[in-house]
Amino acid sequence: MKYPTTPDGRYFLVKGRLWRTSNPDLPPERRDALVHELMSARSAVRTALKSGSGLPEARARVNAAKIALGERGPVWWTDGSPDLNRHLAKNTPYAEWAANPPPPGVEEETPEASRRRDHA
Repeated sequence: MKYPTTPDGRYFLVKGRLWRTSNPDLPPERRDALVHELMSARSAVRTALKSGSGLPEARARVNAAKIALGERGPVWWTDGSPDLNRHLAKNTPYAEWAANPPPPGVEEETPEASRRRDHA
C-alpha cells in the first residue's frame, strides 16, 4: 500500500504519524540492494523470534539497513530542518497538510517531489 507523502518528500503518513522516507539520492542499484537486505533482515527477525536465538543480531541488521537507506540515523536533507520521524503529524509543521492529505499514491508536485521523481 502506498501512503501519502509530505510535499517535501521527507515523510509518509500512517495513522497520523510521520515516518521518514528513504533517501531519494541513493542510486537505484544501491537502494535495491539495501531494500533486499532489509527484507532479509526482517525475515531473520521472524526466524529468531521463533527459534529463540539470534534476535539481537537480526535486529541490528534491520537497524543498519534502515540507517543506510536514510530512514533512521542522520537525516538525508541538508537545510537544517529537524527530524520529525515517528512524530504525530498534528504536532508538527505538517499539521495542516496532514489534516487533509492527498489520496494514497498521489504526490503533490513540489520541487522536492519533482526531483525525487526525476531520479526514479
